[in-house]
Amino acid sequence: MKKACITFLLASLCLCLCVAAGCTGAVDEGTPPAVPEATPVTVSIEDTPVQYAEVNGVNLAYREFGEGDPLLLIDGFTGVMDGWNETFISLLAGHYHVYTYDHRAMGYSGDNNDPYTIPQLADDAAGLMGALGYESMHVYGVSMGSMISQQLVVDHPDKVRKLILSSPDCFNIRLIQTTEDYDQFVSSYVEDPSTSTGIRKEAEAILTWNGTYDDLSGITKDVMLVVGTDDDLTPDAIAVQMAEQIDGSWLVRFKGVPHAGSYDAPVQYGEVVLTFLKIDVSPL
Repeated sequence: MKKACITFLLASLCLCLCVAAGCTGAVDEGTPPAVPEATPVTVSIEDTPVQYAEVNGVNLAYREFGEGDPLLLIDGFTGVMDGWNETFISLLAGHYHVYTYDHRAMGYSGDNNDPYTIPQLADDAAGLMGALGYESMHVYGVSMGSMISQQLVVDHPDKVRKLILSSPDCFNIRLIQTTEDYDQFVSSYVEDPSTSTGIRKEAEAILTWNGTYDDLSGITKDVMLVVGTDDDLTPDAIAVQMAEQIDGSWLVRFKGVPHAGSYDAPVQYGEVVLTFLKIDVSPL
């Protein structure tokens, strides 16, 4: 029953409410799964060397942390891999082989004359996995990175194991909130003559993206959507509507947390990501 929902409280995560949208199985609310015990890892982004991989005619810069199954982090609009929260990365790297990277034309990465679009950036993510020797990875995408992650799972479903969409948006007329504040925010960078080439290209890619709303119901991977209730750019109402379209998805809302909450609540976000990746919550 696609519209059936189950509510599930993680006792150790006092800020969040988890809703598994579209599940046909049952969850025992009395015994929530424990957050996996963290392996002590302290990450220094500055001290971790930048490496390069040639992907789709561009040298993409990346870093890697930890050991275990691969987890690719896809950054958001204007973001570069130097800017990830070290506490968040440290938590994940205690259990997974975490990769961060700079999009083409951003940070340490190169660029070429290919069209700069969300589908191209999704192709880059898929190509980077192959260049690193993996057929697939777990994927965590934040903000614009969630758009790229959605396009990735639509265009390259075999590349994605489990998928986490943080502060997600799918740019569709049905979700009218996306056409106002976020568009205005992104457009301001296009109109500003001092905007760097890379950020301008990212902004134009977002504004010309067709979105994935009509494709969400076809996603068969385990998906978790994470958003803060104080997210003004991609309000939690958008994540709720997206979760309704993805059969078996988790929806996690953190009270009082703003956009891209892994920067403001890195421990809570890190713990819920670990729980989602470790547990089998597929519908029965």
